[in-house]
Amino acid sequence: MSNVDYDLLRSQLRGLLAGETDALAATSNFVALLFTALDGVNWLGVYVLRADELVLGPFQGKPACVHIPIGKGVCGVAASTGKTQRVADVHDFPGHIVCDVESRSELVVPLRVDAELIGVLDIDSPSLARFTETDQRGIEQLCAAFCQLLPRGNERFI
Repeated sequence: MSNVDYDLLRSQLRGLLAGETDALAATSNFVALLFTALDGVNWLGVYVLRADELVLGPFQGKPACVHIPIGKGVCGVAASTGKTQRVADVHDFPGHIVCDVESRSELVVPLRVDAELIGVLDIDSPSLARFTETDQRGIEQLCAAFCQLLPRGNERFI
């Protein structure tokens, strides 16, 4: 697995988003920063909450599922429970939604602005058990920093 410096990534994220006024642009750069920093990842992106479903937002990787119902799949469960989902083997996850047959493990972190769910960050890997507790904590902290830095007024990407 990787030795990711999550403190350095948070610093880079702050620099990257400083002065950005558009949430879509900020999210696109957040996704690109993480995708290039994490090894062993084949897909990374944001699903945005719209009504009662998650809708595909900025991402890096192969084309993906566009609509995910709340409560369905790893992303939908993260959204409905408000809890990070770290799945060592997606084939063991009840109701897993297959977007890429090469993905084997997954980490999904809810994104909140002012305690309100706005979406989830989804990270997939072709390796079993790719994501450690350290990765989970580091990504959760990056997501919290991202949500604080997200430009206000259009943080819902609409």
